[in-house]
Amino acid sequence: MPLTPEVSFRRPVNNTILQLRHLQTYFFTSNGVVKAVDDVSFGLRKGECLCLVGESGCGKTATALSVLRLVDSPPGRIVAGEILFHGEDLLRYTAAQLRQIRGNRIAMIFQDPQVSLNPVLTVGDQITEQIRLHLKLGHKPALEKALHLMEQVGIPRAGERLKDYPHQFSGGMKQRVMIAAALSCEPDILIADEPTTALDTTIKAQILDIFRQLKQNRDLSILFITHDLGTVAEIADRIVVMYGGRIAEAGTALDIFDQPKHPYTLGLINCLPKISTRRERLTPIPGTIPSLIDPPPGCIFYPRCERHMAICLEKRPPEVTVSGEHFVACYLYRQTD
Repeated sequence: MPLTPEVSFRRPVNNTILQLRHLQTYFFTSNGVVKAVDDVSFGLRKGECLCLVGESGCGKTATALSVLRLVDSPPGRIVAGEILFHGEDLLRYTAAQLRQIRGNRIAMIFQDPQVSLNPVLTVGDQITEQIRLHLKLGHKPALEKALHLMEQVGIPRAGERLKDYPHQFSGGMKQRVMIAAALSCEPDILIADEPTTALDTTIKAQILDIFRQLKQNRDLSILFITHDLGTVAEIADRIVVMYGGRIAEAGTALDIFDQPKHPYTLGLINCLPKISTRRERLTPIPGTIPSLIDPPPGCIFYPRCERHMAICLEKRPPEVTVSGEHFVACYLYRQTD
């Protein structure tokens, strides 16, 4: 049987509005070069939720920040690749052009609303700021739009709470304010970086329900970043599994949960608690994430993989097609005659 065809990057389909091609984002430190995003390619389609999944330090947030060119420089820098938004490379945009994209056509919800919200400004002022900047609305129309957005995301007594400050809101309500601010200019893409991490189970379910409604009612494209596969199972259309700054596996939610291929993906799934009448211990992934300053020359998951082969240590595995949209970077699925 011939080798499964290798892919240099995944070909965009007609409704792909964001396409990353061979993206490389490095951090140049006194200890060496950290390859936080190392040749990453994927596409986001209109009206879908694409989840970036992996352990802390695998490159998810660095990838998202790269899309809006928000990586701190120095020490970070995008050294190669393309970020195509509606076919135009954002890496070629000037600072002024990017300001018209950020918060307007591509919005981002950051991981910690406590840090992201300005403690000395009311939430109403913070939501209306970019409405007035990008949509050129006056003070009163901007406040009316902010009120409508706060009602949409389920903040009670929204009219009164416009004048409140962030410290007067609970963690879940702060996250709703962040979502309202991100939606204020009706963006094409919403990037959500671990938006439910610090929330309790009940509030988390409510926030996920907001994302589902946004996708359905606004045809919004969502790039959702999380380490929690339980969350992914509730919201994802497609999944990209990252490890060590690289893509280990990608496919539809059904592909990843029903037919996981990469040993790392299997390890993440085995870490999930199971509903059972018996007491079963979770199965952890052995070892720790290697340093991205001097990663192994071959498969970066090699030191933790129980199924590794000699070739895994020698050179980086190529992406191969499993079926349809299901891709995996692992020598276990590279078939030969």
